[in-house]
Amino acid sequence: MRIALYAVIISFLVGCSSMYYAGMEKVGVHKRDIMVDRVKDVQESQEEAQKEFKSALEHFGTLVSIKDTELKKAYERFNDEYEDAKEAAEEVSENIDKLEDVSLALFKEWQEEIKQYTNTQLKRRSQKQFRETKRRYEKMMRSMRRAEKSMEPILATFHDNVLFLKHSLNAQAIGALAGEFKSLKANIKTLIAQMNASIKESDAFIKELK
Repeated sequence: MRIALYAVIISFLVGCSSMYYAGMEKVGVHKRDIMVDRVKDVQESQEEAQKEFKSALEHFGTLVSIKDTELKKAYERFNDEYEDAKEAAEEVSENIDKLEDVSLALFKEWQEEIKQYTNTQLKRRSQKQFRETKRRYEKMMRSMRRAEKSMEPILATFHDNVLFLKHSLNAQAIGALAGEFKSLKANIKTLIAQMNASIKESDAFIKELK
């Protein structure tokens, strides 16, 4: 029953996407244009996520040296920063999924249209371009997914520490958190490096696509 329900939902979403792309093409906006826009959306959300993760780390850093009397207020600020970072991460994932959706539709259409060629030379050139574009796309997507995945353990650590602070708003809790800061800082540094690499890969893809 559950599998059948999922199948219906997926079919509905695919249908909605197809109708959207068809509608956009009628007004002169093609899948390639949407694809480029969605690559840029991913880049922007990655840049925003970097800011939110850095901000959450900074607030977490202030906790390790704060006074007991200010702890509750500091916890609330850190919790807000965690929620902002989580929301930014979700937006990155959503934008990557949207990019993947239009890209798969574009490649499927392109592959079908290659079959329509009667000119053998033009057909070969189109096939070559298709393979090269798909290869560059897959490389970019791997970079995006790698950066996306690296957010998960950081968010999990933030969440653990938010819960720990919530349950133990005292000096002992602060002492327990001190050791977490260094590893979080290193993980966020890696995340930012991966996101910057992904953004660079995206820039190269857009340049070559145009």
